[in-house]
Amino acid sequence: QVRLMESGGGLVQAGGSLRLSCRASGIDGSINVMRWYRQAPGKQRELVAAITSGGSTSYVDSVKGRFTISRDNVNTVHLQMNSLKPEDTAVYYCAANIRQVYNVFNDYWGQGTQVTVSS
Repeated sequence: QVRLMESGGGLVQAGGSLRLSCRASGIDGSINVMRWYRQAPGKQRELVAAITSGGSTSYVDSVKGRFTISRDNVNTVHLQMNSLKPEDTAVYYCAANIRQVYNVFNDYWGQGTQVTVSS
């Protein structure tokens, strides 16, 4: 059973930093891409950052230059968030797109971690 577990959320003042982590376990296949999403109250879920198995990264315009997505040598992905703004307040989710048997791709989601940025 694939599981993704986020950690690192919390309360921070505007201009501060947080580092989110997502640990994947039970992987039965290869990870194609890992992504961070966020969802603020009353708003749609938004793709924040992504990293491919080859290390290519992408970001939504609003976080470029402030957020960095990375992956270590285990099934863990990080999101370093600097210069945080109140509009970054949201529940942050990690998601993994995994290629499994018969070249079937499936998406798996963590439970989310709350990030609150005070002004």
